[in-house]
Amino acid sequence: MSQSAAITSSSPKKSNYLIIGQGDIGLEVTNTLTKAQKPVTGLARRERHEYDLDNQAQFLQADALKLTAEQIQDFTHIAIIVAPNNYDAKNYKNTYLGIAQHIAELQSQLPQLTRVVFISSTGVYGQEEGQWIDETVEPQFPKREASQYILQAEQVLQQAYGERAVIIRPSGIYGEQRLMRVSKAKEQQKEPMPLSDWTNRIMDSDLVNIIVQVLMLDKNDGLKPVYLATDYAPVTSFEITTWLAEQLNSTAPIAKPDTDGHNLSGKRLHSNIPRDWLQFPDWQSGYMHILKSI
Repeated sequence: MSQSAAITSSSPKKSNYLIIGQGDIGLEVTNTLTKAQKPVTGLARRERHEYDLDNQAQFLQADALKLTAEQIQDFTHIAIIVAPNNYDAKNYKNTYLGIAQHIAELQSQLPQLTRVVFISSTGVYGQEEGQWIDETVEPQFPKREASQYILQAEQVLQQAYGERAVIIRPSGIYGEQRLMRVSKAKEQQKEPMPLSDWTNRIMDSDLVNIIVQVLMLDKNDGLKPVYLATDYAPVTSFEITTWLAEQLNSTAPIAKPDTDGHNLSGKRLHSNIPRDWLQFPDWQSGYMHILKSI
């Protein structure tokens, strides 16, 4: 990697981006920044040829848990966009929390670093009785152990980096290759569903743009400490499945009887994402786009 000359205190720092994690989202963030003519390096454990990385992007093959300060000391912006190898709690601890702790430990050795963006999850909110949640609401203790580790990772970075740490909490990610709800809606024999189980959606391409915008935004232009990366239309799973089934000429879902007296579950998120960052401001426009493409 070629890096710019030493920056004096009288001149602004030239942004230099490191994207830790080159999965579906991280790779697209790296490539989008490259297309925007930004100096960016993608980091992953496997070799470069295994990723569809833009030729103009730099690449660092490394284990994020073993990075040295010397390897990343010239970056001004770091985004941590990772996922566990599998979805048990131990892997969440090693991946999300482990990487966050390691980057936090290097804080004093990274004087150029002005922003650390951590891609978290709205799963950190333990509120599961249909509550409305906005950016001012503190997460209650999440029931899932995996989500507990993600929340701890947020806190570790916030404690180490203060206002330089920015947390992005995506809701349920969907897209042209993320078709779980479409597949379920296609099933002719559907399991009964609760009427009032709330869910929230974000198109994967919109999430990529949100991350890119947060990385590039000047801190004086209204940068927030927490972003709820979700569209503007919370919806029940029953309603979204009913709508998709109708579009797909499939059988409608059957309402599950309320036997325990709990009418509401899930949560309803107030998005704090600027409107012009979203191509798909609601789940209907997003899924309509997908249905036209499959």
